[in-house]
Amino acid sequence: MTISALVVAAGRGTRAGGDLPKQWQRIAGRSVLEHTLAAFRAAPRVDRIALVLHPDDMDRAEAFRREGIDVAPGGADRAASVRAGLALLPATGKVLIHDAARCCVSQAVIADVIAALDTCDAAAPGLPVTDALWRSEGAQVAGTQDRDNLVAAQTPQGFDLALIRDAHRQYDGPAADDVAVARAAGHPVAITRGDADNIKITTPGDFARAARLLEGRMDIRTGNGFDVHAFGPGDHVTLCGVRIPHDRGLVGHSDADVGMHTVTDAIYGALAMGDIGQHFPPTEPQWKGAASEIFLRHAATLASDAGFALTHVDCTLICETPKIGPHAPEMRRVMAGLLGLEESRVSVKATTSERLGFTGRGEGIACMATATLVKP
Repeated sequence: MTISALVVAAGRGTRAGGDLPKQWQRIAGRSVLEHTLAAFRAAPRVDRIALVLHPDDMDRAEAFRREGIDVAPGGADRAASVRAGLALLPATGKVLIHDAARCCVSQAVIADVIAALDTCDAAAPGLPVTDALWRSEGAQVAGTQDRDNLVAAQTPQGFDLALIRDAHRQYDGPAADDVAVARAAGHPVAITRGDADNIKITTPGDFARAARLLEGRMDIRTGNGFDVHAFGPGDHVTLCGVRIPHDRGLVGHSDADVGMHTVTDAIYGALAMGDIGQHFPPTEPQWKGAASEIFLRHAATLASDAGFALTHVDCTLICETPKIGPHAPEMRRVMAGLLGLEESRVSVKATTSERLGFTGRGEGIACMATATLVKP
């Protein structure tokens, strides 16, 4: 049985505030949508992920497709967006339909819905209402509401694919969620355990709560790197992917980019996966003169494959010459592009050793770097 996750991220979320729709705003190092997608990537029984974006956001679609996620533009309302997403999925199997704004969904909630689908055709998480409920007239209490048998609906809501497709074909008009669509077609829906932490970001205050929840459960790792390369014959040095004219070059088996080597080792260190020498031994001729971006991309791919997001890099070059400051913005741009980060998350700076030691004597360049990885 194929189990697909369909993440609906086609809304504008104006009540949440901010300059961007809520799914694109960042929490704990990632966008809301990235946290949500990461939860379903980590779910052992989820085989594929589909995503529905607002038509104005489809310029972002290709990046998700490169990650193996199918993407469709949304429709005029939520029901239309879900139908667009369902069209991306196989003819048979099960589907978990989830709101992108519920970025704190736990593996237990996902697993419980999937387990329920082993024995029924529709299931969704719900949280029993425990607070007293009032009816209001304006700003005053007009009465109370019996809370017995009331359950707060959550997502992901799981269905047999054929069932929910047919239910959506029959349904006319807006729908609060897909459980409403299924029930309108006469299908019973089982309730699984909800989670008080499975909040839906709706207002500005919800971002702070979501950040506390995500940071409390995240695996955050920091790695350090250090490398040195001596000066030798040449007319330039390559640092952090940028060629800088100089009266000497740097000596190394590859292109001797001491900046990229150090950042690469910092990522390996955060993963506890050794160093460049272990992954790309200098005794192997194939790496002679190799561009250091090969090593950096390899480290970044290992991090991604292990479920981590690289959130920040800080690189300090230690040398008397050449002058790094004029080239630092381009170095940041190149490194950010290779690592898939915003430039604001890549730091490249320089210092001298006050003419002390081998760097002070102009014999070479040293570098130290720190990288931060986060797994939800």
